[in-house]
Amino acid sequence: MLTETAYAKINLALHVRRRRPDGYHDLETVFAFCADGDALAAEKAGHTSLTIDGLFAVGLSTTDNLVVRAAEAMGCPARLHLTKTLPVASGIGGGSADAAAALRLIAKLYDRPLPSLDVQRGLGADVPACVVSQTLRGEGAGERLIEAGSVTGVPILLVNPLVPLSTGVVFAGWDGVDRGPLGDWQAGRNDLEAPARGLVPEIGTVLDWLSRRHDVIVARMSGSGATCFALFENEEARSRAALETMSAHPEWWVMESVLR
Repeated sequence: MLTETAYAKINLALHVRRRRPDGYHDLETVFAFCADGDALAAEKAGHTSLTIDGLFAVGLSTTDNLVVRAAEAMGCPARLHLTKTLPVASGIGGGSADAAAALRLIAKLYDRPLPSLDVQRGLGADVPACVVSQTLRGEGAGERLIEAGSVTGVPILLVNPLVPLSTGVVFAGWDGVDRGPLGDWQAGRNDLEAPARGLVPEIGTVLDWLSRRHDVIVARMSGSGATCFALFENEEARSRAALETMSAHPEWWVMESVLR
């Protein structure tokens, strides 16, 4: 049985430029990936099946699941097991990362090439970026991927108030104002933060808390929320912030990692 990590996806910045006639939005973002995430295992089998365990396994379907769809897209049956450690509907690409891990894993298991980008995009807009799982700039609806400067080794702390958010509802709440292009991601923003905070005010509480930690480089919401992150100057500062967070807010989900 082979194993693969479904690396947690972070949007270092996310600029929404316009709503397109097809219902999608033109975006400019910088994807980065944590060294940690969900865990997926697979072995060859006569037909595809999926079992799930882990902290966030409750309520997840073992049939209507992106991992199963990814295996079917590869055309290679496998017995799959997912350990779900990332919150669901949380802006860190959990489902897309799981699907991408399944594609990589089954490609290795059967010594097959990865499917085309069109097939990957058919599973989800973020899946091609998650397949690569390295720092990338994404444009359009996420279909144009461009190499970006590495942030490998930067310490990161992820915090989620454990309130799920629908991506569609958050996008629907965007005010339609183009606030300009994305240049340096550190000087950027997340245009979905305002509508997400309107739906889940706890996001503001998390961001305020993270921004006050020692040696923070930037604190921001990822994707459509509700997961927020802080990048730190060093691992000592990150670990201290993690302990402070877990002590002051035991109801929040917290994960320490580094960027790949």
